[in-house]
Amino acid sequence: MRTEVLAAGADAGEQSDEHVNRLGIRPVRLADFVGQAELKRHLGIICGAARARAETTEHLLFAGPPGLGKTTLAGIVAAEMGVAQQTTSGPALERAGDLAAILTKLSEGDVLFIDEIHRLSRAVEEVLYPAMEDFRVDIVLGKGPAARSIPLELPSFTLIGATTRISLITGPLRDRFGFTARLDFYPAGELEQIVARTARILAVDVKPGAVSEIARRARGTPRIANRLLRLVRDFAQVEGDGRIDEATAVEALAVFGVDGRGLDRQDRAVLDALCRRFGGGPVGLSTLAISVSEPPETVEEVYEPFLITQGMIMRTPRGRVAMPAAWIHLGLEPPEPPAAGESPDAEGPAGLFD
Repeated sequence: MRTEVLAAGADAGEQSDEHVNRLGIRPVRLADFVGQAELKRHLGIICGAARARAETTEHLLFAGPPGLGKTTLAGIVAAEMGVAQQTTSGPALERAGDLAAILTKLSEGDVLFIDEIHRLSRAVEEVLYPAMEDFRVDIVLGKGPAARSIPLELPSFTLIGATTRISLITGPLRDRFGFTARLDFYPAGELEQIVARTARILAVDVKPGAVSEIARRARGTPRIANRLLRLVRDFAQVEGDGRIDEATAVEALAVFGVDGRGLDRQDRAVLDALCRRFGGGPVGLSTLAISVSEPPETVEEVYEPFLITQGMIMRTPRGRVAMPAAWIHLGLEPPEPPAAGESPDAEGPAGLFD
């Protein structure tokens, strides 16, 4: 079981920018967090009211695709409240005793952050319910008819859960969160601010044109934007003089297989299989995943969301279908739409061995 503690003093707001930079590229204050304006306002209200009452905040649930800032926001809430944070993940909590051990080590007001909370086992969830509602954990001693339960009082704490699949969280657990927020993909302008900020922290000389180019290909995701910046930085140091202009960024991203719309090689492999091998679909998720040598969950959770937002594929009851934008992006001619009165699946989709 992996847990880690991030301490944040009550005077964290007085830290200088240089000190924050030494801690890393994650912002530690709500004012420094770029994007998600509505969510920032909500968290500002929640944290401000809790500080005024000298209480803990409501339990919070952050949902959304990977890389949008759920973990960062959990750390920010702890910093805004001036408390410590303990971090673990759903898969790491295999037994009820694992969670009980963490809960009993919390101090008054602490934040407990559980990443991928939808992967908690049912037994662990049962321990979590009284802890969230009554700040109590029941310790079971013995087995069988002689077993007895001893309630153990816990200090008041805030649970922050993060999930990429909110639909997999059980209703009883979801209802115990006082505030649920969904993080959205970032527009290019906000990603430019994130790239520029990270470049300052990493002391990278990057021109505005290069910042725009990196942000445009970052798939609306800050984590990807920062990763692309580091790749371009490495390329500029090895193949150039270390300075990054727009031409250098374009060349570097081409070397690493990231095209003008932010698609990498595996994204294009999904589109290529859907268009060339299966004639544009519809094709089932499992079949599509096998064709690109990926688990179905990876295709569904990692590749499809961005391709759907770009209007390149569509999910239908019969399977995945390639949209005209996918054909055009691959340099292919989109198929003609079926004539009026003609079933679009009259000939059926191309088979695996066609």
